[in-house]
Amino acid sequence: MPFEKRGEEPLDAVINVRLTTAEKTRLLEDADMAALSMSELVRRRYFSRPVLASADQAMIRELRRLGGLLKHLHNDTGGVLHRDAAEVLAALKAYIERLSHDRQKN
Repeated sequence: MPFEKRGEEPLDAVINVRLTTAEKTRLLEDADMAALSMSELVRRRYFSRPVLASADQAMIRELRRLGGLLKHLHNDTGGVLHRDAAEVLAALKAYIERLSHDRQKN
């Protein structure tokens, strides 16, 4: 079985790490939540690359969809709900940014 390739170089080196059962379980759960292999999760965390949980990715997509619907409603009503729509859109944008930023730190 050939090793995967990430970028220009193949992933051809292997390391072994000893963990407790609880640590391995947590690592598996985190990798599953981010829809990554354990190896990819460890590489991303070690090299300070973003790790975004798939649940958070789905939440961000849904929030963006709702923002688009609200913008469409605002445009269709000729801006009747201007202040309310603007406040909700700003809150959605802030939440999306916070969610993205918080997950990238982990």
